[in-house]
Amino acid sequence: MLQYDEDDAVKYIRNYLSQEMKETLNDDDINYIIDIVYDFYDSKGLMDEQTDDDTIVEVDEDEMIAYILKNTKKDGARDFTAEEVTSIVQGELAYCESIGMFE
Repeated sequence: MLQYDEDDAVKYIRNYLSQEMKETLNDDDINYIIDIVYDFYDSKGLMDEQTDDDTIVEVDEDEMIAYILKNTKKDGARDFTAEEVTSIVQGELAYCESIGMFE
């Protein structure tokens, strides 16, 4: 299994973005959203060391996106759209899948 690499993840996610989003979102924006994704996982207990590797975890993407949007507003971050967040989340999930993180 490959190791998660933040720089590779950002490059991979950029391929999921529309041309317009590539021009308006920078790498810091993408990393910021990724950090909130992992905060979401942690809030759901999915980052727990004691989680069984054989446990099948279902993530509600709509719930995750709502969580991210709520936290960006709470943090006073730039005003991300649901479309931007969705694209970043889908790219992040695809990257994790590509490195075998979900196997």
